[in-house]
Amino acid sequence: MAGILYLVATPIGNLEDITARALRVLAEVDLVAAEDTRVSGRLLHHFAIEKPLVSYYEQNKRAREGRLLAALQEGKNIALISDAGTPGLSDPGADLVKAAIRAGIEVVAIPGASALLTALTASGLEDGAFCFEGFLPRDGAARRKRLAALSNERRVLVFYEAPHRLCAVLEDMAAAFGPQRAAVACRELTKLHEEKLRGTLAELQAHFHAVEPRGEFTLVIAGAADAPVSADAAEVAAAFQQLLAQGMPRRQAAREIATRYGVSAREIYAIGLAD
Repeated sequence: MAGILYLVATPIGNLEDITARALRVLAEVDLVAAEDTRVSGRLLHHFAIEKPLVSYYEQNKRAREGRLLAALQEGKNIALISDAGTPGLSDPGADLVKAAIRAGIEVVAIPGASALLTALTASGLEDGAFCFEGFLPRDGAARRKRLAALSNERRVLVFYEAPHRLCAVLEDMAAAFGPQRAAVACRELTKLHEEKLRGTLAELQAHFHAVEPRGEFTLVIAGAADAPVSADAAEVAAAFQQLLAQGMPRRQAAREIATRYGVSAREIYAIGLAD
């Protein structure tokens, strides 16, 4: 019988954030595949867990994939961990997951810490929908092209960024989204020097030009403002209220009217609340 590939979330800073289930799985598996064996070795040592470690990172993932799949097919259970947070999210673990699924290997996620959700929920910008972009392209031209494509995205946007690229990224974001777009720069999440800087993109730019960025960043950016309703507002509001009077749930009614009039559900929802 084939083994199981466990995706084990590890702390993003504070070691107390590891779960009891994660510790149990790490103690029971036959092998741990880690992004950086030195970082993961210290983590396992802290919790008195002794397991064989094999490196699995961007530059060697193709060479390691066959070895790990063979071990799984032989019946060994493997835990995949990243340096911090949830593996498979903006790291090479996603490729191993796909390969394991193609090979008929069972994949089990052990949930836990995530910089994405930690930053998003603490940002104050979350409104029920978001778009996770991970790391933007390192090349400036490619990065600006991607941001331009996101300029009208109405969902909250979440990005990961390294400190040495932060100022350039904020400059490109201000150009693409407008300098007054609300944003939160989260650094060193769950660590001793955790910091959440809130303001406009212009204000964050000014801050980090004066203060050298340090630590890994998660950027949460407000979505684009709704465009004005093109249909007659009174007619749209009346149709919306009519559906509500018929007993249709508010969100379903918003989607129905949005389709009917060719405007966004958020616009319809706002009109309905105002009436």
